[in-house]
Amino acid sequence: MRQYQELLKTVLARGVGHDDRTGVGTVSYFGYQTRYDLREGFPIVTTKRVPFRWIAEELFWFLSGDTNEATLRAAGVDIWKEWADLEHTSRFGRGEGDLGPVYGYLWRSFGGHYPARDGVDQIARLVEEIRQRPNSRRLVVTGWDPRVADSVDLPPCHTLFQFKVERNRVLHCQLYQRSADAFLGVPFNISSYALLTHMLAHVCGLEVGEFVHTFGDLHVYKNHLAQVEQVLAREPLPLPRLEIRDEGRALRGLEGLLAFRYEHLDLVGYKSHGKIEAPVAV
Repeated sequence: MRQYQELLKTVLARGVGHDDRTGVGTVSYFGYQTRYDLREGFPIVTTKRVPFRWIAEELFWFLSGDTNEATLRAAGVDIWKEWADLEHTSRFGRGEGDLGPVYGYLWRSFGGHYPARDGVDQIARLVEEIRQRPNSRRLVVTGWDPRVADSVDLPPCHTLFQFKVERNRVLHCQLYQRSADAFLGVPFNISSYALLTHMLAHVCGLEVGEFVHTFGDLHVYKNHLAQVEQVLAREPLPLPRLEIRDEGRALRGLEGLLAFRYEHLDLVGYKSHGKIEAPVAV
């Protein structure tokens, strides 16, 4: 994944030092874009090990509309734990594990009165629009609601995504990400939206096209600089391919999208360099 190497090099070469919310400090570059042709392989970073199952389980959790970290933890994924303890949730009058109106709620009940599921189901609308009106320019899901952005500890970083159906058969996706942790977060974000594009294409009977990743504040935390240099010293390896297991063709439409589980996915040929540890800035 040479695009990821170039992304890191750009931040280091052209970024500017900033103070930030976490107190750690960043080297930050504003306004950047990468493109991945999903027909050429599944975009997952190979210069360090990325846990694909965690990416898939988090995406399933988002799509379900659930916002309780305990559900994700039960699937063996603890990447939200730093924001789910009582110290963080009690600031907003919620119990331990209750993250509030974050991704899942905004995707499945936008504008609702949390925790009631009485808002707009953007994912249902998206699938319906793709299937019924593939030429639509309104294939958009937003994760940014200014009415509730200050009601959670970590409002959505990947804030808006749009799909485009080309010639009624190829599905493209573009993500706008307002804030991006280049070392820890971005590898997850790339593969998560590539996976979402594959899943949507499958349930709507389409082929995958490109994933376009557009950034606002793209940054490397100052306590990740050594790890970034380690990644840049490694040679990227060939990309794997994603296969979807659906022998009975049951995964169709919205119900099919929400029925996806990890056993339906096979990342064939993923090889990578070893894992690189780094602290999370909370």
